[in-house]
Amino acid sequence: MAAVDAPAMTQEWDKVFPKSDKVNHRKVTFVNRYGITLVADMYIPRQTGGDKLPALAVSGPFGAVKEQSSGLYAQQLAERGFLTIAFDPSFTGESGGMPRRVASPDINTEDFSAAVDFLSVQPEVDASRIGILGICGWGGIAIQAAINDPRVKATVASTMYDMTRVMARGYFDADDSAAARNHMRAELAARRTEDFRNGAYKRAGGVVDPLPADAPQFVKDYHDYYKTPRGFHPRSGNSTDGWNETSALPFINFRFYDYADELDRAVLIVHGDKAHSYYFGKDTFALLKGYDKQMLTVKDATHCDLYDDLGKIPFDEIAAFYRKYLK
Repeated sequence: MAAVDAPAMTQEWDKVFPKSDKVNHRKVTFVNRYGITLVADMYIPRQTGGDKLPALAVSGPFGAVKEQSSGLYAQQLAERGFLTIAFDPSFTGESGGMPRRVASPDINTEDFSAAVDFLSVQPEVDASRIGILGICGWGGIAIQAAINDPRVKATVASTMYDMTRVMARGYFDADDSAAARNHMRAELAARRTEDFRNGAYKRAGGVVDPLPADAPQFVKDYHDYYKTPRGFHPRSGNSTDGWNETSALPFINFRFYDYADELDRAVLIVHGDKAHSYYFGKDTFALLKGYDKQMLTVKDATHCDLYDDLGKIPFDEIAAFYRKYLK
């Protein structure tokens, strides 16, 4: 398929995690059905035995890039025998799409299916054994993609958010009222007018820096990941100036999981019991009716622990889940 854009790709290793000597790595591109070129890092186990491999598409967290948490997940799972790709969603990182740093519940769900398109035709891949994995906001998006795409045989959502819920209702549903939503709609509509007048999109700002003294602990945790050498990356919106302010608009008017009870394939939700976002995982899990749904709670883990803490992310359990259902 022809692409409408041709993003530049960095060829040197610029991840926030060390390169593994157990996998081969290369950059790849593919095009979603909106004509946007997505850029991904592909990780392939060095020892394959010549067999076609089960494959995984990985993305997230919301506002991150593939050089951060998603790349770490992809590389770790490649070490465990899967061909994996970690991709930048539309409008972010090295992927194409204009304007930059805009999010969409529809287009970003499509990004996962476009990744499945790509994996399905790779010569090293068994197209009947494809799964997806989303982290943070992309965990929720991964479940939404799986509902609509039966080619996805198994889905993992790690430390997930439901972005349509948090955008429309606020954290812990504290702003769940028509008045609060209409106030937000009015502010964002006014911002649209100003953006059009100015010919530029105002950014919302990434993770707050410097931290205010009264910042909630989870905001401090975000800062510790995105704003320090632990996880900072210059292409990451969360590490720099964030999303376009008006990115929130479609999420207010869109709801995930209306058909969650129709998802009849395997889902694993992984969440830390100390995560501020734990309620997203538990409530979404309750909506799933498939017999092969699983919830894995990681003790003493916060939201951001499951971004990069190799001592807490249950990679072996995640790999075992995929082996069970990608067969």
